[in-house]
Amino acid sequence: MEQTATQSKGKAGAEDWITHSHGLILARSGRLQLARHMSRQAVELALQAGQRERAATYEAGAATWEAFFGNKAAARERIASALNLAKGRDVEYAAAFASGLAGDLSLSQTLTNDLEKQYPEDTSVQFNYLPTLRALYAINHNDPRQAIELLQAAGPPHELAISALDFFACFGTLYPVYMRGQAYLAAHQGAEAATEFQKILDHRGIVLGDPTGALAHLQLGRAYTLTGDKTKARAAYQDFLALWEDADSDIPILKEAKTEYGKLQ
Repeated sequence: MEQTATQSKGKAGAEDWITHSHGLILARSGRLQLARHMSRQAVELALQAGQRERAATYEAGAATWEAFFGNKAAARERIASALNLAKGRDVEYAAAFASGLAGDLSLSQTLTNDLEKQYPEDTSVQFNYLPTLRALYAINHNDPRQAIELLQAAGPPHELAISALDFFACFGTLYPVYMRGQAYLAAHQGAEAATEFQKILDHRGIVLGDPTGALAHLQLGRAYTLTGDKTKARAAYQDFLALWEDADSDIPILKEAKTEYGKLQ
């Protein structure tokens, strides 16, 4: 990644995308201070090239990882910045998803409704974005059963497709799978949750640099804890903590993982 980033310097149409991807990889390993620096640099490069939509997507990507990791205030700041730059389909989806994770359910629902209205025949929207967002909304309202039902529309063969967002911005794929796993966790169905999170680990070539590639280990640990299999749970937590060995120590989800892992000893 370092070599590729160096080679992209000064290359129009490439440097901003590679810089954004570099930030994603850093975020995936919990190195958020460096990831934020890379993300802001990618946004600035895109703006210098007159690419507001790309800049907005990079902002939304940063908002998503902040929300995944429990940094709600930072997520909301990046969401606002993304929507101020552009409101295209993929920006709205990422902003809606990050808003749902960060607890801003009103904004998430507004953006979801707008996507439904504007893109009634769009494959990514209908079979990926909307089921994922509606499931997230249901989970936030303590209705995991409804979330599981909503995600049926994003099941096979759609769930392993590369979404439009991921194709452009290198994040967003397998979110229906991740949310299905979260719904099963919320419903206390550990075995079913483990199956979903294992799908993410089994398809790393699709996941690319998305934070879920690391978080799936943690969620798998939580799933195995529900089943009572402490051996597999410990192994999954260890895999996550190894990936985040150099992570910033103040990240909320890392603190949670360490506490949960300690209880398994």
